[in-house]
Amino acid sequence: MQRNGGIVGNGGQPWVLRRVRLTWLSFMLFFILVFFPLIAHYYLTTIDEAGGPDKRIFGPRPGGELCEAKHVQDLCRIRESVSEELLQLEAKRQELNGEIARLNLRIEACKRSIDSAKQDLLQLKNVISQTEHSYKELMAQNQPKLSLPVRLLPDKDDPGYPPPKSPQSCRLHSCFDYARCPLTSGFPVYVYDTGSYPWGEKLDPLVKQAFASSVKSSVYVTDNPNIACLYIALVGEIQESPSSPLASPSDLEKQLKALPYWRSDGHNHLLVHLSINSLTQNFLYNVSTGRAAVAQSTFFERQYREGFDLVVSPLVHALSEPNFLEVPPQVPVKRKYLFTFQGEKVESLRSSLLEAPPQSFEEEMEGDPPADYDDRIIGTLKAVQDSHLDQVLVEFTCKNQAKPSLPTEWALCGKREDRLEVLKVSTFALVISPGDGQLVASAGCSMRLFEALEVGAIPVVLGDHSKLPYHHLIRWSEAVIMVPKPRITELHFLLRSISDNDLLAMRRQGRFLWETYFSTSESIFNTILASVRTSIQIPAAPIREEPAQEIPHKAGKLAGTDANLADNGDLDLGPVEVEPPYASPRFLRNFTYTAADVYRTWNRAPGPFHLFPHTPLDPVLPSEAKFLGSGTGFRPIGGGSGGSGKEFQAALGGNVPREQFTVVMLTYEREEVLMNSLERLNGLPYLNKVVVVWNSPKPPSDDLLWPDIGLPIVVVRTGKNSLNNRFLPWDAIETEAILSIDDDAHLRHDEIMFGFRVWREARDRIVGFPGRFHAWDLNHQSWLYNSNYSCELSMVLTGAAFFHKYYAYLYSYVMPRAIRDMVDEYINCEDIAMNFLVSHITRKPPIK
Repeated sequence: MQRNGGIVGNGGQPWVLRRVRLTWLSFMLFFILVFFPLIAHYYLTTIDEAGGPDKRIFGPRPGGELCEAKHVQDLCRIRESVSEELLQLEAKRQELNGEIARLNLRIEACKRSIDSAKQDLLQLKNVISQTEHSYKELMAQNQPKLSLPVRLLPDKDDPGYPPPKSPQSCRLHSCFDYARCPLTSGFPVYVYDTGSYPWGEKLDPLVKQAFASSVKSSVYVTDNPNIACLYIALVGEIQESPSSPLASPSDLEKQLKALPYWRSDGHNHLLVHLSINSLTQNFLYNVSTGRAAVAQSTFFERQYREGFDLVVSPLVHALSEPNFLEVPPQVPVKRKYLFTFQGEKVESLRSSLLEAPPQSFEEEMEGDPPADYDDRIIGTLKAVQDSHLDQVLVEFTCKNQAKPSLPTEWALCGKREDRLEVLKVSTFALVISPGDGQLVASAGCSMRLFEALEVGAIPVVLGDHSKLPYHHLIRWSEAVIMVPKPRITELHFLLRSISDNDLLAMRRQGRFLWETYFSTSESIFNTILASVRTSIQIPAAPIREEPAQEIPHKAGKLAGTDANLADNGDLDLGPVEVEPPYASPRFLRNFTYTAADVYRTWNRAPGPFHLFPHTPLDPVLPSEAKFLGSGTGFRPIGGGSGGSGKEFQAALGGNVPREQFTVVMLTYEREEVLMNSLERLNGLPYLNKVVVVWNSPKPPSDDLLWPDIGLPIVVVRTGKNSLNNRFLPWDAIETEAILSIDDDAHLRHDEIMFGFRVWREARDRIVGFPGRFHAWDLNHQSWLYNSNYSCELSMVLTGAAFFHKYYAYLYSYVMPRAIRDMVDEYINCEDIAMNFLVSHITRKPPIK
């Protein structure tokens, strides 16, 4: 215990000492740290104040005296140097930033230059491809471009040719002077004034007036006889009277030779005799016409020169056009009577009625054949009528006085109106040729043929020796049934065996032939000219195009492309045309169609391949003759070329033409809507140009800026506000394909391309987008027309549709004017008229 206590006691005294020392040291340090700086500050301050302002050591010195110190001077120099370097670095930084900005601008310019170079390269590639393609086309054609030959005309007083061996031996190669009719002559025709020759005063006034009216409307007639290819003189019909009898054959020959341009033998002359009666004078029968051709309705066999003379139709409607409203419809196919015949033949009538039933052909073959089959025909037809197997009407005696007729010819009965009423209810109409086999053509038979075709009764001609009008050019077998007289006993069976489809086709073709060739005096005259022109292989004269009177306009900014219209999905629309607009290939086949294809295309049902009503017997559109020098060529549109442009041609190979189309847009004082529609066409492939038909009498605004779509926009001024202007064949349209579109229509580019491809595969039809339906409502006995979206469609409206330019000619120049007048009256229905026109011609529906 003591040890421990001693230890504590011994150790307590030093601990106290150490504590005291630590306290003392802490106090001293605090004093030094607090009071010594204060004392030093005070002392130093006192020294500066005692020494005066000039002997200050630590206070501020004026004039930069502080920098006089060496170390301070070094610090100042360092600061100045650093400041200068900082300024230089800032200047360099700004300079580098400017250089970077300039380089960025150069980079952007280079990028744009690269894009432009790529576009130029692509265009150059397209141009090279196009040039190579054009070169291949030219090499494939292997025919140089030739200028028109110089026309050589014979002297005015050209020497005469040796006369033919006999009048029957005259043919075109031996009696026609081709030197006056070059292929490029245009077929000029000189028509003698009826007052310039003696018999002109004796001509029937009705015939003379109708003939003069037709001559004035012909595009071939010229007033210059020195360049004429053909000379025409009207020789009949002549009015007979006791005071002015017909001239003798010798006197008539002298009068013909006295014609100013007869040139001794009458070559390149055509003597036209138009009949208006069933009994017509054949006063040229014993007249030597030399090398002049004859065109009339009545011919004897020894008078007719095959391939040289023309059998023409009679002139029924001399000064008035037929009333088409009175023409019966073509359906139903079968009518009340199976066949009808009304006529009288005095020479054999009495013996035929009293004669016993005819012998069989087996019995006749054992003996001599009958000299005249008319007696057998009478007996057979009366037996068919009495059998009551079919309802027929045959009358061999006229209730009224029979019309005058030639010997052995069946005379017409009653008035023309009464005969037409019977034919309107007849499926077939019998036409019995004259009993005299030497009478190969007669005006009476032509009258019966004309009346049957007019009302839709299918003619049945008994007698295969008869020459029907223009028989060497018209394929009558498609509209007329030709039956030899010995087959009269088989006639009933033959007529019963014809199907309804064939009957309707023959009736339709007959109606077409009647309208085209026989209905008016103008059509008859044009048919006569076309027959001669076709025989000597001269292309038809061009049909006129509508001149486009352009309205000047200013192009504004470059049109953009609507993103909605440009989004075509995976569909490849083909290349945008970078070369100038490519017109339809020039039509170089008009000579071939006129000469080589004449017998193949003559007389089909009315269609784009076939006859053109304003220039009869032309197998193709007359304007094709003009296509040697224009870009509005027309090719047969029955078969399609398919595809939509160059890539189809490249893929298919061969000589399939590449093609573009023209947009025709009708507008009326809707400038903003029009500009938007035009902008949507920017970038559309295969677009040749846009033709804007300005239908308003008020011109566009002067400050109106038209969009620049990279293609021509032709603004056409119209004479009046008419919806028919949409279908005028403007000469500015250089493509066969026309896209008729309203100014407010919205179509994507892929839709237009799809429609163009479909149209190229069906070029003879309307191909479009808005559909309509029409039908005959039996319950209400009226037409039903609606626009419901059903699968039953019959029309495609032309507010957005493709069609061939050929139909623009037909609509404007061929379709009856009454239809166009109705469109103007209602200011509507032009699309319905176009649909009916195309379907009437092609017998095909449109394609939606």
